Amino acid sequence: MLYYVYLIKTVNSSTKKTYVGYTNNLIKRLKLHNSNKGAKSTRGFKWSVIYKKKFLSKSAAMIFEYKLKKNRSLRKKIILKSKISQ
Repeated sequence: MLYYVYLIKTVNSSTKKTYVGYTNNLIKRLKLHNSNKGAKSTRGFKWSVIYKKKFLSKSAAMIFEYKLKKNRSLRKKIILKSKISQ
């Protein structure tokens, strides 16, 4: 089974937020976030995926998710790169 670590950001909101998570079904997880049934901190906003990375094991995905959550400079680089590519 494949796992994904993803970075999402708010869409059309005056509040600029990002969220990092992992899942084995990225489409379903994004729908949960956008229907206010995802993580508590994502409720009340609409989200779009700006980064995803594929892993072959759950443990590898969880390790990378933790690193990405803690590494603000890496998150900023990903956000800037996503703005350039739009």
